[in-house]
Amino acid sequence: MKPERKVLHNTLFFTIFFLILSGASTVFPYPVEFVDSHGDAVVIRERPLKVVSLVPGITEIICRIGAGDAVKAVTCHDTYPPETASKTIVGGFFSPSVKAITAIHPDVIFVSSLHTKVREAFGSGKCQLINLSADSIFDIYRNIELLGSIFDRRNEASKVIDEIKGELQIIERKTARVPISERKRVIRLMGRDRVMTPGDDSFQNEYIRLAGGIPPKLNKKGSIVPVTKEEWMKFNPQIIYGCGGDRETAGRFFNQPGWKDVDAVKNGKIFYFSCDLTCRASTRAGHFVSLLSSAIYEDDFSRKDAQIFNDHIFEERRLDLALDYIKDQRIAYSRINDFVNKTLIIDFKEPLSVVSTLEGKRKGVTSVGNHYSPLSCWRLTHKLGLEEARSHILDVIGKSKNTSSFLFTGADMDNLAIKRARFKEMTIYALVTAGVESNALRTSVDEGKFYEPGTINIILLPNMRLTPRAMTRAVITACEAKTAALQDCDIRSSYTHLIHQATGTGTDNIIVVEGRGATIDNAGGHTKMGELIGKAVYDAVREAMFRQNGILTGRSVFRRLIERKIFISDVISTGECECDADRSDLAVAFEEILLQSRYAGFIESAFSVSDDYERGLVNDLASFESLCNKIAEEIAGKKIENMINFIAQDNMPCVLRMALNGLLNGLYCRARERSAENL
Repeated sequence: MKPERKVLHNTLFFTIFFLILSGASTVFPYPVEFVDSHGDAVVIRERPLKVVSLVPGITEIICRIGAGDAVKAVTCHDTYPPETASKTIVGGFFSPSVKAITAIHPDVIFVSSLHTKVREAFGSGKCQLINLSADSIFDIYRNIELLGSIFDRRNEASKVIDEIKGELQIIERKTARVPISERKRVIRLMGRDRVMTPGDDSFQNEYIRLAGGIPPKLNKKGSIVPVTKEEWMKFNPQIIYGCGGDRETAGRFFNQPGWKDVDAVKNGKIFYFSCDLTCRASTRAGHFVSLLSSAIYEDDFSRKDAQIFNDHIFEERRLDLALDYIKDQRIAYSRINDFVNKTLIIDFKEPLSVVSTLEGKRKGVTSVGNHYSPLSCWRLTHKLGLEEARSHILDVIGKSKNTSSFLFTGADMDNLAIKRARFKEMTIYALVTAGVESNALRTSVDEGKFYEPGTINIILLPNMRLTPRAMTRAVITACEAKTAALQDCDIRSSYTHLIHQATGTGTDNIIVVEGRGATIDNAGGHTKMGELIGKAVYDAVREAMFRQNGILTGRSVFRRLIERKIFISDVISTGECECDADRSDLAVAFEEILLQSRYAGFIESAFSVSDDYERGLVNDLASFESLCNKIAEEIAGKKIENMINFIAQDNMPCVLRMALNGLLNGLYCRARERSAENL
């Protein structure tokens, strides 16, 4: 942005901000006038009703302030919050489809500086284009405040800002106790064919500073800049972090001289976080800075004298489970090691027996529950060990390990799903938390490498008394229902994602409570109690997966490709053809054609055929190969004599290779035909 435009932009913003604080906006919420990051004057005269957001960070803000109903379409990279799963997809972030956007008839489109084609198509008054970039935490606050004004959600926006500021203030106070001489040098790893990092002016380097770290100063500006080996060694990072996609870069470079000869690599201080957190200037800035800081200063934060607050419960939210033997039921919000933990607590009127897959059979239990520790606490918990961490958590929430049985999870307790199933006088409650994006696996195939408290946690509460036999049988019934939910949603194994659905995660646990009332001696699948357990658990697991991970059965084909770690721009190779095919052009065309339901459905059917072929349930692929050739020729508009293998990924299952090559060959031939016509 030109300097004079930036001054005007900030002046107008502060004018709006002053009016908001003075109360004028409560009387006259519109018009909202400002200059956006592109330097364009914007006037919003009424609340937008049809919004296309091409910027995931902006989508997140709009949803967090309660205006998600206005967002009608997003990119395939928008996966948070969960409500984005039901939005129309208009392509990828880098190359959204103008045609798909046009079909929405939007009144506002949120764009970035990369969306030049969208700006060309919808500029000149055809639609309101708004560019809200963010290079700093101040820019994030500004965008939240401004979007609060645009969507008439000012109070909600202020609450989000206060939440971020509160999280950052805690980290500032904690890291202030780390001497300047002991501050860690931290670098964000990026790039693919070369090592890269955010420029000096990036919000990502501000995140490092806010986390108490020292980022590199390379005298280079931009969202991503190259790092030479000499610069790398001179900075000598003590901490390296990236998102999941950066593991490939680490694997390629960190065994080479120079790149491997820095403190972080030698000491194994390399951390990977979700791309949603690392790469976005969004409402979760405070959360990510907390997470990063706890990784940088793991040893410092684990000391009791480093805490800002005493461990304590500061809030409780009541639940409503209609069971006679329950005395109290709530979610308790506590501060442990200065970070917010959340605990489901169910107290009984009298001691009961339970069966816990974490602890075995227990008698004399007066409380059961499920405890959530945020990622910021995980490394601290691992240093203590499960037993010591459990004792400490129970002390904070006022429970004894002798009379309580709890599960532990990294799935947010605010995403708890509660389902009830009934038949005549028989009732069962299933209380489930479920996170399936990090350690889902297929039992009998995937390797067990570690132990960690549960990811899919289930608590069963019947209104009748289950015998020990019925309680143990209920575990099998619940596990079968959980696996059915995962398979019906096509949850992929985190380890063998290309060929296997998951049967669970490696850290699942179940508590079955004895209950009170008429005696039930069996909870198998042929019994009514077993049927109810199956239905309640199945429905609760599906809802919990949506609440935690935004997973729906009807999610887009783009997301299902990502779940298989198929990133089309990375897997395409043009090495086998004597042509001038451009990988990025093919990737753009591929994304665009998948917006058509016919071709999305073709890839979705390939997912099913591939899984069955890998299981040995399909033996002859001749008919499927014919379909792939037919699809390719349909797209190309002509006969294709020799199909080219565009897929560079060696471990790609043959069915998926055939399907992807079908689309890519059709797109390639069509592009060549059109190019020839234009000569």
